Amino acid sequence: MKLSARNQLNGKITNVELGAVMANIKIEISEPNTITAVITKESAEKLSLAEGDDVTAIIKSTEVIIGK
Repeated sequence: MKLSARNQLNGKITNVELGAVMANIKIEISEPNTITAVITKESAEKLSLAEGDDVTAIIKSTEVIIGK
């Protein structure tokens, strides 16, 4: 996947919490750190996000977008 955004962190999903509308996705990045992305439940389901998936956290301003 090619993007113009340069703020990208590769990592592995460690937790997926699906709510009624939103989903919290915890991502462990290269160093022993974790970031949390809050995305819509629809997006989490469309990407079929699950614990153990390798993903890229793409940081845009005040948002974290997940690419798989």
